[in-house]
Amino acid sequence: MKSLVLAEKPSVARDIARVLDCHKNLPGAIEGSRYIVTWALGHLVTLADPEEYDQQYKEWKLASLPMIPAKWKLTVIKQTAKQFRNVKTQLFRKDVSEIIIATDAGREGELVARWILEKSGCHKPLKRLWISSVTDKAIREGFSHLQDGRQYNALYHAARSRAQADWLVGINTTRALTCRYNAQLSCGRVQTPTLAIIAQRESEIRSFKPEEYYTLTCMAGGAAWNWQSAKTGSRRSFDKTFITEVKKKLDGSPLTVTEIKRSAKKTYSPGLYDLTELQRDANRRFGFSAKETLNIMQRLYEHHKVLTYPRTDSRYIGADIVPTIKERLRACNTGPYRQFIPQLLKAPLKTSNSFVDDKKVSDHHAIIPTEEYVQLDHMSNEERKIYDLVVRRFISVFYPAFEYEQTTMKARAAGEEFAASGKVIRSPGWHAVYDTMSPDSAQDAEDDDPAPPRDDQPLPSLDQGTRLTPDTVSIHTGKTKPPARFTEATLLTAMENPVRYMESRDAQARKTLGETGGLGTVATRADIIEKLFHSFLIEKRGNEILITSKGTQLLGLVPEDLRKPELTAQWEMQLADIARGNSKEHAFIQEIQTYTQSLIDEVRSADGAFRHDNLTNTRCPRCGKRMLSVNGKNARLLVCQDRECGYRETIARLSNARCPNCHKKMELIKKGDAETFVCACGYKEKLSAFKARREKEGAGVSKKDVRNYMNKQKDEPINTAFADAFANLKL
Repeated sequence: MKSLVLAEKPSVARDIARVLDCHKNLPGAIEGSRYIVTWALGHLVTLADPEEYDQQYKEWKLASLPMIPAKWKLTVIKQTAKQFRNVKTQLFRKDVSEIIIATDAGREGELVARWILEKSGCHKPLKRLWISSVTDKAIREGFSHLQDGRQYNALYHAARSRAQADWLVGINTTRALTCRYNAQLSCGRVQTPTLAIIAQRESEIRSFKPEEYYTLTCMAGGAAWNWQSAKTGSRRSFDKTFITEVKKKLDGSPLTVTEIKRSAKKTYSPGLYDLTELQRDANRRFGFSAKETLNIMQRLYEHHKVLTYPRTDSRYIGADIVPTIKERLRACNTGPYRQFIPQLLKAPLKTSNSFVDDKKVSDHHAIIPTEEYVQLDHMSNEERKIYDLVVRRFISVFYPAFEYEQTTMKARAAGEEFAASGKVIRSPGWHAVYDTMSPDSAQDAEDDDPAPPRDDQPLPSLDQGTRLTPDTVSIHTGKTKPPARFTEATLLTAMENPVRYMESRDAQARKTLGETGGLGTVATRADIIEKLFHSFLIEKRGNEILITSKGTQLLGLVPEDLRKPELTAQWEMQLADIARGNSKEHAFIQEIQTYTQSLIDEVRSADGAFRHDNLTNTRCPRCGKRMLSVNGKNARLLVCQDRECGYRETIARLSNARCPNCHKKMELIKKGDAETFVCACGYKEKLSAFKARREKEGAGVSKKDVRNYMNKQKDEPINTAFADAFANLKL
């Protein structure tokens, strides 16, 4: 008898098959003497659409809501139906005695496998492979420690509850809003609070009133001394007359050093990466979107096998990983890392609870290198960048602290206080691992002080009581700044820690939100942000994220409860209890059904209207109606206002081509058959002229490059959760 191994993706299945010595190719599977390996393509099975429960739901009517299935149905996804049939064939082979679930080790991975088994009606004994990397070693060890599949029943129940709850709230509320306001409007328990956070920031920016402030700097004794308030310690004054008087009083008045403090300080490595922290860092350093970073990580995990499982919310490793650390270091001891790793391999490694803690490891440990030897020349430029971030962070935790001496001096002159500070590096420690790269991640801070003091200036050797004659005294003027708009990096931070955006001051609710990890999970946040872009609820200007008029109107029409971060926190807490076996899914779903009914009642009774304020005079070539002008994530599009028609076209897309004048990225604008690069500085160049110029400059573009580039200029997809339903909707 044989065991059937069900993987989530073909690439992982091929790796498992090779390790298990399976080489015979079958339709959608690979067979060996003891094992047969087959695979899903992500989800092969999903919850059925409303019309599969009752034909009346084909027509969208407010009166037919809420839709609450008496018994949940599953349906095979049309695009992957062939592979489902292949998997089902293998499941019911007479020589297959057991199923080994080898999908991704997490809540959604469990759902992928269990729904396939449920839809096919397979009830054979189950075992579970639970691994964090897909190296040969990890696969072999995983198969030597297979778990009883029944141990993960509670995890499956939590995953199924999440899917059913999102179906109930998402589909019902989306239909209600669409029917009530005759517009393509969708909402959800994670995307709507995220949109509300962006709207709140925009409101803060628009209501902000800048104030002019003044600072005073005095150069004396070879150091810059900054005036500071004796009461508050602030270095800014909003009183121009006062600061001018201080400057006058300083003329001819010596500074007397009143205090000198020298303190030895040290900072430690920022710790290992989880997915969200890696996405933040990649966005700050390279401008990668959260989705791009996840996709790159997935390739490094599945294809190159040099990094561990990406969808983790832990920044720690367990004690069981410690014996493998040197092997992992040897595997990445190449290229730029050779100057850091050999000295670690020579001596016993020092670990600490700052990154080794079994209690802080969830389903998966932090993202770290695997034991697979790396070949940097086989990676793309983007893959190298992400791999470099992870490896340097991994190496840095084994290096000593960055040590420096901080010196702060205070002085008085003309009855006012002044301060100067400087820093002397004693030992670079883990900073050395980052070489020329800045080791510290950019802060998400709100810039409460736009003119920070220089704390690294070289300071002269002075004694307390020394009198200094000012060389120059200067006044600097500035204006207070509003909060910065979100980038993808700072939005990820807000989703992870949304407590400050909560309306409720309930201490228990705030605690719950913190314990559940915020809005969404590390695996879903990137998709939520992409969905907001593709639904045209938010748009990008440079690296900044702004809410659109459609997004603002949606927030005014959606039930208030769905705008609050507290809702998703409550759900995640309940789902976590189900996954641990402490709660029953039936009670949770009953509660969601009642909640769904209340949301529909609220939409029915609400007063409001939706107005398209982005109509153009361009007529749709299919139906003749006026088209809407919308901004995609990296493109400008025209979209027909009629959802039945569904016509759309890209009129301009941000390219990677740089302007020869200002070196900014140019837009590629299409008019008929003509395509022209246009820069914000006013520079214009036809595509044909651009290619000729590049060839002349010695940077010729191959036909393959041009073909690949032009393929990327196709219409930007509008990938909302209910796109198919909207396309056929008649109101």
